Amino acid sequence: MASTRYPIESRLAATVAETDPDSIGDSTTELVERAFVDTVGVTLAGLSTDVGRSVSRWRPDGGLVDLAGRAEPEYALALGAAGHALDYDDLSWAIDGHPSVVLVPPILALAGETTASGREAVAAYVAGFEVMSRVAAPISPSHYEDGWHATATFGAFGAAAAAAWLLDLESEETRNALCIAASTPAGLKRNFGSMTKPLHAGFASRSGLTAGLLARDGVTADSESIGGAGGFLDLYGEPSEVEPPAGRYIDERGIHTKAYPCCYFTHTAIAAIQSLADEHDIDPTGVESITVEASAGADDALSHSDPETGLEAKFSMEYAVASALARDRVDLATFEEPALSDPTVERLRKRVSFRTDPDLAYDAHTSIVRIEGGGTVERRQENPPGTYGHPLSKDRRRAKFLDCATRTLREGHAERLYENLEEFATVPSLSSLLDVSDAL
Repeated sequence: MASTRYPIESRLAATVAETDPDSIGDSTTELVERAFVDTVGVTLAGLSTDVGRSVSRWRPDGGLVDLAGRAEPEYALALGAAGHALDYDDLSWAIDGHPSVVLVPPILALAGETTASGREAVAAYVAGFEVMSRVAAPISPSHYEDGWHATATFGAFGAAAAAAWLLDLESEETRNALCIAASTPAGLKRNFGSMTKPLHAGFASRSGLTAGLLARDGVTADSESIGGAGGFLDLYGEPSEVEPPAGRYIDERGIHTKAYPCCYFTHTAIAAIQSLADEHDIDPTGVESITVEASAGADDALSHSDPETGLEAKFSMEYAVASALARDRVDLATFEEPALSDPTVERLRKRVSFRTDPDLAYDAHTSIVRIEGGGTVERRQENPPGTYGHPLSKDRRRAKFLDCATRTLREGHAERLYENLEEFATVPSLSSLLDVSDAL
């Protein structure tokens, strides 16, 4: 029970303590397994990027980070940044951001030291997801609208909660961990499209793990750092009373798996234009104009209409829909050369008009796409592929994992790792599945 003296902080600490592996049902377990495997895949791909290599060099032994757990904050930083480097990691509207990329790194970091089983890793994930969702609820989505990157801010609390669960902290220690984490959140949407955006996830992962380790060692924090006057909620938004769901946020709001390695606000438009192209056999060379209407949230996030780099292109509605029509697929190669300088894509990009539909909710997924040229065709797409209610097929998830993992691992090792992780909740030792050092 939460005390009257520490209502918010104690309630969050109790949420961590009350997360019992035996109370997590099969559907939630399967959802976490899918999220975990997807995150490992995109992290392995991210390790091969410039930002992935840079953060990995900060470790004392240098070089690429493997997946075998090490209870070191810089390890969590490296994995978190690598996992977000390609913007291919999952997301949830429970936090208006990316949950797994801040929850999986501290779990991996502690897997060896805590000898965590698969079921315990699932429980730590669920505890972290619930805590950051409860912190986010009173100030979302205005917090995101104000310019904060919610993955970075709320993620620090989720990472701290996951670490606290695995470290088996007492209630007061858990509260201290969360209140230590309250002094760390930062991350600006202004940095979307740059190498700093993935660092946001790395910093949040590192902050959460650091907070958990410090609290275990006896470091304390102000007991009302989250909900008190001048605390996190007071400074980072305009708190309102929110009734939490009857069950868990993870079951209520779910997790969306990305089908394309770019900002999620482009995904419905990509799916819509691909459907139009298939249905009407559209010749890209005959297209005169493309109009895309989406939410104000999409307009906020997609600030690179004329991208100069692959990272900027991931935050360009114009480039995303042009690529989807010109090249018939949007994958990792879409945001690399020679795709970035493809003259057909460039021609189409200049014909794309992107505008806000004032009738859509700020963070709506919906896109309306209209193509003109020898006639006019239009499609309204409510959701992209891979949503919580309509997940990607097993074959598509496997193909995504292998496409990502083979950027760092040899194909045979990548296939074996996927098979090992598919039902990792059943294994007695998570770390036993994660040693890929001989495959890097």
